[in-house]
Amino acid sequence: MGRILLTCSMDLTGYLLKEVEALGYPVLDEEPTGVWTEGTLLDTFRMNLHLRTAHRVLFLLKEFKATEPEELYREINGLPWEDYIKSNGYVSVISNADTPAIKDTRFLNVKVKDAVVDRIRVRTGRRPDSGSELRGVVVNAYWKGSHCAVYLDTSGEPLSKRGYRKQPHKAPMQETLAAAVVMATGWSGEGAFINPMCGSGTLAIEAALLALGRAPAATRLDFAFTHLKGYLPDSLKALRADARKGARKTIPGRIIATDHDPDAVRAAKNNALTAGVEHVIDFSVCDFRDTEVPDTGGVVVMNPEYGKRIGHEDSLADTYSLIGDFFKQKCQGYNGYVFTGNLELAKKIGLRTKSRRVFHNGPIECRLLEYELYKGSKKGG
Repeated sequence: MGRILLTCSMDLTGYLLKEVEALGYPVLDEEPTGVWTEGTLLDTFRMNLHLRTAHRVLFLLKEFKATEPEELYREINGLPWEDYIKSNGYVSVISNADTPAIKDTRFLNVKVKDAVVDRIRVRTGRRPDSGSELRGVVVNAYWKGSHCAVYLDTSGEPLSKRGYRKQPHKAPMQETLAAAVVMATGWSGEGAFINPMCGSGTLAIEAALLALGRAPAATRLDFAFTHLKGYLPDSLKALRADARKGARKTIPGRIIATDHDPDAVRAAKNNALTAGVEHVIDFSVCDFRDTEVPDTGGVVVMNPEYGKRIGHEDSLADTYSLIGDFFKQKCQGYNGYVFTGNLELAKKIGLRTKSRRVFHNGPIECRLLEYELYKGSKKGG
């Protein structure tokens, strides 16, 4: 057993916390960009497979105090790295530092790496290869003030890289953020999930994975934990098999995703096929205003351009106004959502918001704006 830090993007902590509890693990503490829990190394395998909003699963090896680099070296060198890393293996280091003891995190990476491989060389007579690529065992080090912590990073590449997005198309929404947006709508498979302007399909695919109860990383082939010494492939096979048993094959509702760009829809279809969810998503090429909206009710989620990375603000004003018309004319009985990083453009929608949730898309502060689209009048007349 050990303490495990699950990291996430700003604003996703609340969603990650609920996921941890749903998986049956305790929440020991909460940070602005992470959640602390506990478990075994095998538990970290399961977390890597199932968590939708986490970026990394870090297994804590040691916390200690250090005020200068040689202290840090001695503490890390004293850990039994030969138990975790093969002498003919490969190791990389990720670090985060905020201390007057060093000026460059690259120096910290080298210091941690030296402490690890020197220990293995002394104990085994051979030192593993090392570098910046996250293709083997990954060590994660944190140093703030005099407080240090060293972890086994069991994820390697961030968990936002599910493995299904082979064709990203234009500036796509990160998978972990898309999962949180779907969670924020409360949609779980009943009614319809309508996603005009679907781009490369990330929102629709994450909605499908959630509604089916599929492990989001089920199609991902490589994790850092698979390179640990003593790792048994059968353990991951068993976890994948359990995940498949817990998933359903279809959903009671519908997922409809459209885009006016044929290349975007083609990419979205291919990504959905790789994710294994193409059978529950209806894709089509059309203007967003022509998207099919069944009378079952549900949610409509749109992620229009907002003039900061792609598109231009002036030319997008009409688009936002037309989104408001689309909501009013075709989406009655639904909850409408617009994810945007431009609140001035959002005013063009012309509808009163029910809620505004803060998210960050990279460095851009965004809002998920919710609109309750009543049938008839609000009083039901």
